[in-house]
Amino acid sequence: YIKLITQLFGDRMTIANATGCSSIYGASAPSIPYTVNKNGQGPAWANSLFEDNAEYGYGMALGTNKLREQIALKMQAAIESKTVNADTEAAFKEWLENRNNAEASRTASAKVIEACEKDKSEISKDILSLKQYLVKKSHWIIGGDGWAYDIGFGGLDHVLASREDLNVLVLDTEVYSNTGGQSSKATPAAAIAKFAASGKKIKKKDLGMMAISYGYVYVAQVAIGANNAQFLRAVKEAEAYPGPSIIIAYSPCINHGLVDGMSKAMEQEEKAVQAGYWHLFRYNPLLEAEGKNPFILDSKEPDWSKFQEFLHSEVRYNSLLKTFPADAEILFKAAEENAKWRYQSYQRLASLQYEQAAKTAE
Repeated sequence: YIKLITQLFGDRMTIANATGCSSIYGASAPSIPYTVNKNGQGPAWANSLFEDNAEYGYGMALGTNKLREQIALKMQAAIESKTVNADTEAAFKEWLENRNNAEASRTASAKVIEACEKDKSEISKDILSLKQYLVKKSHWIIGGDGWAYDIGFGGLDHVLASREDLNVLVLDTEVYSNTGGQSSKATPAAAIAKFAASGKKIKKKDLGMMAISYGYVYVAQVAIGANNAQFLRAVKEAEAYPGPSIIIAYSPCINHGLVDGMSKAMEQEEKAVQAGYWHLFRYNPLLEAEGKNPFILDSKEPDWSKFQEFLHSEVRYNSLLKTFPADAEILFKAAEENAKWRYQSYQRLASLQYEQAAKTAE
């Protein structure tokens, strides 16, 4: 997931990474997975705590935006006072018109830098000192389900409600992976985890639906092993969306105990979607302006006959049969019913006509 996002936006990307597995493999000296392109440009990465990573990333975005506002004010003042030459003024105007468009700002920024290097005025020197902020940044907040669903949820909710143009990637392992495999609000019914040794009794929290309830947050639920085209489309849509976005990505983990081994993680994601264990969707508020339903269910009708087989393919489920066989029968059935209930609720959303949705909102 992260590799693809950095390939798309890495040269203008900032990352606030919550403490957890993704921060460990993201910054383990003496080697890290993040790199630069041929121009030496790459992600600006920083790590924060479990509980405040969303606010940390929000602060990074606000800080960048303030510096870009300074650039805009300086350019506007220069244009009004006629203190720069015609070529520099034209470059400034192009940047001001396109500063919030990623690719257009890249083209305009190159022209601004070239013009300012020739102009030699004080205002040009000031702008060159802030040149790294000319191209529109792609702000990302990354963490696991322990952070997003549980400890850091209050901050995440606050940031999504802010309407700031930033992106959240949740690597959903359905358990507190880095701290030993404790149950989280992302853990589904019937799964064994620490503090849920006899199988979790309640259904998984639906973080996606909670974000959708705002009506102005882009939301996607993805599984790259099941449908990489859907994930790519979701990432592009989320990053282009002029507001908060959240992508919830199914992430098989060593704590799941895949019977086929972690080398088959991508295949496991595909099985999860086919069996109805995990569902793919996108919610794009921009579609409402076109008179379209913003909720798109990308999952096909699951083969529910494979659901129990899927549960048996992971130790976190099949070990319940050995330790608490009577409970396992009840909880496995409940897990399937929960999955069907969730899919049916998504089907209802996807089938709504826009006019009906608008009436409900009124």
